[in-house]
Amino acid sequence: MTYVGHRAASDAPEATRTTGPGTYRDVVSAYVGLTKPRVIELLLLTTVPVMFFAAGGVPDLGLVVATVVGGALSAGSASALNCVYDRDIDEQMRRTRRRAIPRHIVTPRAALTFGVVLGALATVILYVWVNPLSSLLSVVAECFYLFVYTMLLKRRTTQNIVWGGLAGCFPALIGWTAVTGHLAWPPVVLFLVVFFWTPPHTWALALRYREDYAGVDVPMLPVVARAEVVGRQIVIYSWVMVATSLLLWPVAGTGLLYPVVAAVLGGAFLVQAHRMWARTRGTEDLSVIRPMVLFHASNLYLSLLFVGVALEPLLH
Repeated sequence: MTYVGHRAASDAPEATRTTGPGTYRDVVSAYVGLTKPRVIELLLLTTVPVMFFAAGGVPDLGLVVATVVGGALSAGSASALNCVYDRDIDEQMRRTRRRAIPRHIVTPRAALTFGVVLGALATVILYVWVNPLSSLLSVVAECFYLFVYTMLLKRRTTQNIVWGGLAGCFPALIGWTAVTGHLAWPPVVLFLVVFFWTPPHTWALALRYREDYAGVDVPMLPVVARAEVVGRQIVIYSWVMVATSLLLWPVAGTGLLYPVVAAVLGGAFLVQAHRMWARTRGTEDLSVIRPMVLFHASNLYLSLLFVGVALEPLLH
């Protein structure tokens, strides 16, 4: 296995690795940070629009609130427990060394307790105020993220984010079952859209921080493969993602709004993916490749696609 770079733990400035107890505001902020709020936002973005789609209009507000609160607590629990397990590598990586545990604002035991409590609350809220199936799917997603991705795949295989990313696909199923109480093909299609979206999204970010991952021996694809290979894989997954997104039209019998939105957004994303792949030809220089352009484009793509999912029943 050939790594593109290495950064030892001792290279990290001491001031950024050890902070110690802070003010009350620092502690509260640290606990919030353990939940990875940006990840929660993204997960909820793929939950609520599906609820609109499943309801064929505006779903019950109380149900939306319960699903959002339960889903946010579940995702926050998984993230907090991930931070506990990954605290050794988080302390060494530029992208993560400012998290609560590496800064010693929150102890691993406190973070573990925090994560378990959030998970328990999420399960109860979804079971009581949503339905047992949505609660079960939430537990499965959390366990998959922690035990399969974090503990089993992340440090062992370049396929870590491909299969580990399945955990992030469950909100589409949860949003649907929250409204209907059962599974169906439309949420499965949206589940697969997120599944194929995850590798391009994550590999673009991992390409930007590949030295960090190399320094802690996490074999993300950009660590063990040339940038051109990563670019080609991103293009392949992007084409499959766009094709899958268009399947919702015949599977769910949508109107024309959704397929038009999916085609336009998909075309724009494919342009960005091919452009990045072209920039990788013959170079490993990140200032030339600019992987974060695609990373931000992927966030915008998924956000607008699911907005289209929510608007479809309102305008159909």
